[in-house]
Amino acid sequence: MRLIVDAANVVGSVPDGWWRDRRGATERLRDALVAHATEGVSGHPGPLEVVLVVEGAARGTAPVAGVRVEATGSSGDDLIAELAGRAAADGVPCLVVTADRELRRRVTAYGALCAGPRAVRRRPPD
Repeated sequence: MRLIVDAANVVGSVPDGWWRDRRGATERLRDALVAHATEGVSGHPGPLEVVLVVEGAARGTAPVAGVRVEATGSSGDDLIAELAGRAAADGVPCLVVTADRELRRRVTAYGALCAGPRAVRRRPPD
């Protein structure tokens, strides 16, 4: 399964000061996604092909083992929809992580499943 993560939407889902360092917040998300590549997410066991879509100030985020980074100079939503369409064309099941309703509508038209940001956000230890 291909897991496509809307970085801007997931990073922005928690008011933890991400706006002071968008790239740093995106890099922390990227690093947290490594575990999902092997463990899976939201009832979908690993291994998963993880794709993090970045835009704007986060465009310099580098890939790491287990997480591919796709950057765009324009619309992250358009790139996510394109990637979901490619997955469908390749016969690869796809899960898109975003809370954006319009983007969810667009990717489900390709047969993608959707999950909210909590699916990839780890809770801090108690």
